[in-house]
Amino acid sequence: MAMSCPLNRYLLLMAQEHLEFRLPEIKSLLSLFGGQFISSQETYGKSPFWILSIPSEDIARNLMKRTVCAKSIFELWGHGKSPEELYSSLKNYPVEKMVPFLHSDSTYKIKIHTFNKTLTQEEKVKRIDALEFLPFEGKVNLKKPQHIFSVLEDYGLDPNRIPENPHNIYFGRWIADGQRELIESYSVKKRHFIGNTSMDAGLSFIMANHGKVKENDIVFDPFVGTGGLLIASAHFGAYVYGTDIDYNTVHGLGKASRKNQKWRGPDENIRANLRQYGLEKYYLDVLVSDASKPSWRKGTYFDAIITDPPYGIRESTRKTGSQKEIPKGMEKCPESHVPVSLSYHLSDMFFDLLNFAAETLVLGGRLVYWLPVYTPEYTEEMVPWHPCLRLISNCEQKLSSHTSRRLITMEKVKEFEAFLGYCSCSVPAAFPGSVLSPAIGFST
Repeated sequence: MAMSCPLNRYLLLMAQEHLEFRLPEIKSLLSLFGGQFISSQETYGKSPFWILSIPSEDIARNLMKRTVCAKSIFELWGHGKSPEELYSSLKNYPVEKMVPFLHSDSTYKIKIHTFNKTLTQEEKVKRIDALEFLPFEGKVNLKKPQHIFSVLEDYGLDPNRIPENPHNIYFGRWIADGQRELIESYSVKKRHFIGNTSMDAGLSFIMANHGKVKENDIVFDPFVGTGGLLIASAHFGAYVYGTDIDYNTVHGLGKASRKNQKWRGPDENIRANLRQYGLEKYYLDVLVSDASKPSWRKGTYFDAIITDPPYGIRESTRKTGSQKEIPKGMEKCPESHVPVSLSYHLSDMFFDLLNFAAETLVLGGRLVYWLPVYTPEYTEEMVPWHPCLRLISNCEQKLSSHTSRRLITMEKVKEFEAFLGYCSCSVPAAFPGSVLSPAIGFST
């Protein structure tokens, strides 16, 4: 009988934004790198401190090469609700696991991190001195140590009621930092080509992580806009492709979205955006196309579909068509014909999107998209479903007191079959100019 690999305990220090997106991101990335989310914590809520069991340090490092929701990860050596409990926990930690990092030829430093409280330098030194019982034999090096250790103290979430003593104290060996700097380096404010609804850089990377995008994947965005989601996927080594119904956006023409700029420049386009970040080699193409009438051969092409469908706030939902019924026997329009733009109801759009994903994703491929909702009437039954797709996560981002959008992640779990139709029930419009149905399903 094969022996199972022992799991080491790690402490994740999480960022305090996009709280609902953090857990699905960490679960998706662990799954991507061959790990499994295992934790003794019952809830994660708003706490920045998460204790996880991870098979190896390599998986922990790979996790941090991708996450934008976590700041740092530590190999957890001790944990307690008081200094005495922490010291007792450290004394029980196996010495053989400490020795490789504490021997006489090594250099180290100890850092103090507090959440929701500021300590004086004197208080920090006192906490470091209290750890003298640990078998450190190396030399202290504050500038370039080989090993960094941290004491992390949690003083709760209420800045108006900071306790005198921490709720929890942790001690661990620093392993790696996350990719928080990507949020600034890929900021839309610095981007060459933007539109009215260009996706925030942080959310773009979160979506790519929820979609488990990896090197050499093919990622598709059917509502590509200015390509913000393609950039995030290309950063992780995926080849990217997109379509959009708006000719001017795809070709970088027309009025500019920047303040004090009237018209777009000659090189304002999606390819130029990827070139800006050194990612042009991952650009496959972007076409003018109607998502309601996909022009694809039958087959599975994509490892992930990651998209932000238009839903009537700053961008209207449109499709090509004619107000008049097409005469029987007329199989195609003359070349001189320019299709008119019709409204594209949200219920139809999400029906088409899920059906398209079920047909074109590889098995195990993921669909990640935004679903707008009218908050007072929202229920989980309103999330569109498809028998070939399994719901992985459903995260809310509030937009106003009555509206929000939910980041939906689904995974293809079985081969596509033709379905006869879907059932839906209309509800009040989620946003101006849109219609959202609560149960977009499919029945055979």
